[in-house]
Amino acid sequence: MAKTKTKLALRVNEGNPNHHLWNNRGIWWCHLTVHKNDATSERLRFSLKTRDLIIARERRDGILRDIAEHYAVAM
Repeated sequence: MAKTKTKLALRVNEGNPNHHLWNNRGIWWCHLTVHKNDATSERLRFSLKTRDLIIARERRDGILRDIAEHYAVAM
């Protein structure tokens, strides 16, 4: 995917500090759906490999930053 051809929309709920987080049997995961400008979407799931919510939030924020840097993101 080229940066110039793909523009992603990423919704962040500022009122919910656990947005995009999902706890699966004690391990935190980051789960989001990317809606692309070509009318397709893709589910992305990343294990954050931690049981600690604070660490999970930090890792989730890093993933969201990486996605925003890689693609042109509309937030």
